[in-house]
Amino acid sequence: MTFFAPAGLRAQDLPAAATADIPAAVQDCFAEYNPRAEGPSCLGQAAQGCMGAGAETTANMIACIGAETAAWDGILNAEYKARKAEMGAPGLADTLQAAQRAWIAFRDAECALEIARWGDASLSGVVGANCLMEMTAARAADLRDKKADP
Repeated sequence: MTFFAPAGLRAQDLPAAATADIPAAVQDCFAEYNPRAEGPSCLGQAAQGCMGAGAETTANMIACIGAETAAWDGILNAEYKARKAEMGAPGLADTLQAAQRAWIAFRDAECALEIARWGDASLSGVVGANCLMEMTAARAADLRDKKADP
């Protein structure tokens, strides 16, 4: 998850107190998260808490967003594995795998585009990290919502 972090800064480089609550906060958010809902969202609140714990530099902001993204990525991977295990029809699990691989390529290209739009601006890394977090959370919710039979 260091795709957008400058100079290799990672969440583990932040004080443990800044990131300690992120996994639980993201789990709570996931229970209610709807990427298509209008109005305020819980997405990004865990990273905001990390930033409020003394991580005001751009590099630390990116690391805080990266820590929230890592929590969302864990949920996404769990949802992906659960959906893949549920796929009973022949070839359906393979189709899900192909879709997931295509989604990863799309996510990476879309977030790279967002970074490129900001050019050399210091906030381009924050924009890229936020894009990755938003898209990962939305995909986790999409996979969660594929549980029910069509």
